[in-house]
Amino acid sequence: MRKSPWILITCVIVGGLLGGLLGETLTAIFHPGVIQNIFTQALNLGITPPFTIDLWLLKISLGFTLKMNLLTFIGILLGVFVYKQI
Repeated sequence: MRKSPWILITCVIVGGLLGGLLGETLTAIFHPGVIQNIFTQALNLGITPPFTIDLWLLKISLGFTLKMNLLTFIGILLGVFVYKQI
């Protein structure tokens, strides 16, 4: 059976979402200093503020933000591992 690249993309996205959710949950549950900040400290990459083109009739805004912490990255790696096991 041939593996589809869409399955890999799905596994990576689901793994990243679950890792990010776990990181946000740990941040909300524990007070700062209780657990290592390396797991919960997020890195925000993107375009801030969004790029905007105003043409009077049409206004277009383009932008993105990628928020990753260590647990998000671990979740992505686990998604790739699950893909290889399928």
